[in-house]
Amino acid sequence: MAAAAWLVALLMLFGFEMPSRAQQAGGTNVAVTLVPGAQQAPVGASIPLAFVMKPKPGWHGYWENPGDAGAEATISWTLPKGITASDLRYPVPERLVVSGIMNYVYEHEYALLADLKLAADVAPGTRLPIRARLDFLACTAEICVPDSAEVSTEIVAGPAGQPAAMDKRFAAFEAAMPRPIGAEGRFLVENGMVRIGVPLPASVDVEDPYFFPFDYGSLDHGAAQKVSRNGDLLIVETRAGANATGLAAVPGLLSIGEGQGLLVTAKPGPVPPAGVTADAEAPAAGAGWRVIQAALAGAILGGLLLNVMPCVFPILSLKALSLAKAGADESSARREALAYTAGVVLVCVALGGILLGLRAGGAAVGWAFQLQDPRVILILLLLVTAIALNLAGLFELPAIASGGRLAAAGGVHGAFWTGALAAFVATPCTGPFMGAALGAALVLPTAASLAIFAGLGLGLALPFLLLGFVPALRRRLPRPGAWMNRLRRILSVPMFLTALGLAWVLGRQAGVDGMALGVGAALVLGLGFWWVGVRQGGSRAWLPLAPALAAAAAAIFIVPLGVRAEVAAQGVLASEPFREASLAALRAERRPVFVYFTADWCITCKVNEKGAMASAEVARAFQARNVAVLGGDWTRGDAEIGRFLAQHGRSGVPLYLYYPPGQDAKILPQILTVGELTALGTPV
Repeated sequence: MAAAAWLVALLMLFGFEMPSRAQQAGGTNVAVTLVPGAQQAPVGASIPLAFVMKPKPGWHGYWENPGDAGAEATISWTLPKGITASDLRYPVPERLVVSGIMNYVYEHEYALLADLKLAADVAPGTRLPIRARLDFLACTAEICVPDSAEVSTEIVAGPAGQPAAMDKRFAAFEAAMPRPIGAEGRFLVENGMVRIGVPLPASVDVEDPYFFPFDYGSLDHGAAQKVSRNGDLLIVETRAGANATGLAAVPGLLSIGEGQGLLVTAKPGPVPPAGVTADAEAPAAGAGWRVIQAALAGAILGGLLLNVMPCVFPILSLKALSLAKAGADESSARREALAYTAGVVLVCVALGGILLGLRAGGAAVGWAFQLQDPRVILILLLLVTAIALNLAGLFELPAIASGGRLAAAGGVHGAFWTGALAAFVATPCTGPFMGAALGAALVLPTAASLAIFAGLGLGLALPFLLLGFVPALRRRLPRPGAWMNRLRRILSVPMFLTALGLAWVLGRQAGVDGMALGVGAALVLGLGFWWVGVRQGGSRAWLPLAPALAAAAAAIFIVPLGVRAEVAAQGVLASEPFREASLAALRAERRPVFVYFTADWCITCKVNEKGAMASAEVARAFQARNVAVLGGDWTRGDAEIGRFLAQHGRSGVPLYLYYPPGQDAKILPQILTVGELTALGTPV
């Protein structure tokens, strides 16, 4: 294909002889500048590098698949030892039809990105010259000129682990890059046509959607694309390309708006017929903003409701103590409320940023992704154990364990870290309004996504923010007194129960050995704190804790990662493990199907499973109505489940679906009731 493209270029070059001689080659039609992401790059890490391409007016460069003409840029690196470079990454392209030939191009300034990785053995302070030769094709509507540019720059190796000071221009460069959709699509070749189904929540508006195929010949570039929506599936239908028969996959980029695109790979599979034409439901001006507003409102409301969720309750107890202590001073109460809010919001935004980054790397992860790692569960177990022992009065020092000490401390710092801890521990929960909001956040522009995660934190912090700024509410709090010590001891109970629950989750994730290791580490840590408590008031009272902390840290490194206990989806409504093929088979039998997705660390899930879903009345109703039950366990992550959740606009669990015979799924509330479940199905 590349040879053909260059042939087309040469034909155009000589076929339009006079105009071509008027142009200059050598990078003069498309100026190229090499820009490093940072002047200093930490060894053992990567930084981006940008080839900033600036076409003259009327000229353009080409995308990775140039279309029916043109050519992809090629690059030759000259790199010092210890540096490797990735393939080029291309921003979302535009369409340009010239004499009936479809071209995928850039008619404005754009940046091609590559990632430079420094080996760990490069000495910090080493100056690293970077040289590259970029060969590309620069064209107008009449002529094409093979062009090239020799560019260079220099970076300096920095200390390992030290964050790079990024060039601010790279935020815009990265924003122009397409993002992985995190779910697999399907395609079907039939009667010379290709129908591609892209999982995309129905709530996400698209503008002028178009599927850019990566591979030449999978689609007919010049054919019109008919785009429609069928529920949470966006369907692209167009004429098949010359190589469409027998394809194992159709990778491509779905453009959903100006400069916005999603990377998706479609595998062979059934695709429903076209649904509602996308053009018919094209959003009016400002509709995208309204979607963001709705998602933000849902995130704030969902965060507010998290305060009454069982997974947040132990942390609420901490804050209740803090507010009671600070109740007499209005300015202090305001500062603490702001600090608490800052802690919650920053953690939510940080978790959201990491989540978006992982998904941009192709990982099918969702909200609370970090709890799928046994090491994170063990850290939480140790942290909660330390806080519980502090509340129980075992030690009184403003002690040593980072999270627990910081959260238990008073004042602005204590409020900030209490908020941070509340947000971190709240991640296993998704309450009403949260699911759709966070699902939409994963496909919105990065800035809007982060705003929605910040809205979630604001909602979680809202009650304490109001208490800090509304004296009338604060006056309703009981006065500080001896009762606080009793309350503190009482509130240690839910913290111990939380630690017990985390030990159980650790056992589910890492097996009996992992749970024993976690409990042992908590015991050693408890002994250390006891010794600290005995010595408190003396000099260097914290010293006995050092070996206990070392032992706990060692446990984090050796906890088993590859052991998985039996899936959680057992003993609840006699369910079978979820698989899309099983669901399709049951639906083909026209059986009603109840599907639920759970995780051991999802307390909301467990409340439902021990409550409404464990009801004998529900089991009898399901049996009488022949309702099949499929349970999906997402405790350690599962790519198939992750994709399925994304197809329904969710980024985490729980998710409850009901499929009536012959109909699409109905999403059930996240808090289930017996009445709701017994109403499912039709008596047989």
